[in-house]
Amino acid sequence: MKFKNIYLILLLIIGFTSKASMVLLPMDETSQQNHLKAYGITFWALEKGYKANWLLNYRGGSFLLPDADQIRRECQIRGVSFEVLSDGAANGILDEISSPSVNMENVLLEKAPKIAVYTPPGKQPWDDAVTMVLTYAEIPFTAVYDEEVLNDGLVAFEWLHLHHEDFSGQYGKFFGAYRNAPWYIEQKKDAEALAAKLGYAKVSEEKLAVANKIKNFVVGGGFMFAMCSATDSFDIALSAEGVDICEPMFDGDASEPNYQSKINYGNSFAFKDFILERNPNVYEFSDIDTTNDRKIPMDMDYFSLMDYSAKWDPIPSMLCQNHTQLVKGFMGQTTAFRADKVKSSVLVMGEQKQTGEARYIHGTKGKGMFTFYGGHDPEDYQHRVGDAPTVLDLHPNSPGYRLILNNVLFPAARKKKLKT
Repeated sequence: MKFKNIYLILLLIIGFTSKASMVLLPMDETSQQNHLKAYGITFWALEKGYKANWLLNYRGGSFLLPDADQIRRECQIRGVSFEVLSDGAANGILDEISSPSVNMENVLLEKAPKIAVYTPPGKQPWDDAVTMVLTYAEIPFTAVYDEEVLNDGLVAFEWLHLHHEDFSGQYGKFFGAYRNAPWYIEQKKDAEALAAKLGYAKVSEEKLAVANKIKNFVVGGGFMFAMCSATDSFDIALSAEGVDICEPMFDGDASEPNYQSKINYGNSFAFKDFILERNPNVYEFSDIDTTNDRKIPMDMDYFSLMDYSAKWDPIPSMLCQNHTQLVKGFMGQTTAFRADKVKSSVLVMGEQKQTGEARYIHGTKGKGMFTFYGGHDPEDYQHRVGDAPTVLDLHPNSPGYRLILNNVLFPAARKKKLKT
């Protein structure tokens, strides 16, 4: 009888210790059927009050969540692969990650950030890769535009996205090819009406005011993520404060003589020593962008992600989590940044060495941070006006889109003193 009792107790102990208590969302290349929606599951769990662990460099940057019926059910509904782990198995993974001999780190995600997407009313979702992937991953966001920004609406958010935007007041430099297109005429008219409504004589002045509000948002501790022309046009607008760089077809009067010499690179976030494109018929803002000089064939257009120490540099490690270090390139109005135009204080996290391009960069400004990502749509190589929308169901494992979602999620990380 005594031995029987001992046997029953052992069974209970074994049953208790093997009880599933964690859910792993693997993010390696072979185990996860939908990488993009896995971010959405993690964000959803944070919104529900669960804590999550981001296992940097463990199986492609996997997520570890508490084992709950609703988390399992949500994964099944959204088509996200998951593995149920016992306490012992989960602790074994965490012990492996904590070892000083491996380049891994466990980052606690505590609270879902409030997300704003800077986008004009009526803009089609497929015109913005971030809007598309947030919608696909079922991550909630609030659309904001100039009125909200100028009325200090950004204070309600931790994270802000800018996409295909022109903060210089030159209407995207579409004049040469599309000056007679109805959509261009309508957008120019709408921009001028909005500027007048907000009390500005010129669109360039109104966009500069917006850029300065966004700069203050970052300096105050916000996270900003920008793609395509919102990267260089943002810096150009800040650097040209008080200088008229717009030709008559954009703002009704001549540009300022010798304006290039009056550019203040100290005002910009990421770029230095750039030369502005004066010709209004050229679809380009400056020599920051490499689009017009690229000679690389489409099938060879890839960029590589940097490998950081997860324990010592957790932020760039988070931003570069992926199931591959080689990411397929893609174009945009601003495709990539000339490496010699990037400030030394800015981290180049993705590059195309053969062409001297920085594709994915990150920096700090005041108490906040920013990330610039060249190109328009990671799964539409040469996005053109009028192209059909990208269907993300066809690209659920896109490495290029994963970089966007890394930026969305990393503000949820518990803040700790950096070692570098």
